Amino acid sequence: MDKKVSNLLNEQINKELYSAYLYLDMANYYASKGLDGFSNWFEIQAKEEQDHAMLIYRYLHNNNQQVTLEAIAKPDKTYKKIDEPLQAAMEHEQYVTSLINNIYAAAQSVNDYRTTQFLDWFIEEQGEEEKNTNDLITKMELFGEDAKALYMLNSELGARTYSAPSLTL
Repeated sequence: MDKKVSNLLNEQINKELYSAYLYLDMANYYASKGLDGFSNWFEIQAKEEQDHAMLIYRYLHNNNQQVTLEAIAKPDKTYKKIDEPLQAAMEHEQYVTSLINNIYAAAQSVNDYRTTQFLDWFIEEQGEEEKNTNDLITKMELFGEDAKALYMLNSELGARTYSAPSLTL
């Protein structure tokens, strides 16, 4: 594997773990506001990001690459309104999409077809992540000011369950 691609994948492990930490912080914010459904939604997001990190970790090991784990940065966002974490999550997902695209481009530039095939799953996943976050923002914009609707949305988010990714390495 090309050294640049390997380094970018290693960095992505850290970014995915940071994402998990960021979403756990958002879950904590919502839990403190009594919005346990929103908290649940972000806790599941955090688990998914941990899964993403582990998929890359295993992929590197399966390709005889060294894995280097770095310190995970502390989330630095503060929120004043209940929709702000949703907006921050969308910005973050778009950032992660750009990171995955950069790794894909680097792998493609050195004809690393195995890695581009591996990253196809992440590209599809990022599209799904952005859509889900955008859908939640849209619902919040439509109903967030109404207490009954917010209660219903919170209940809907509380029903979300975790499912592990189905990517074969």
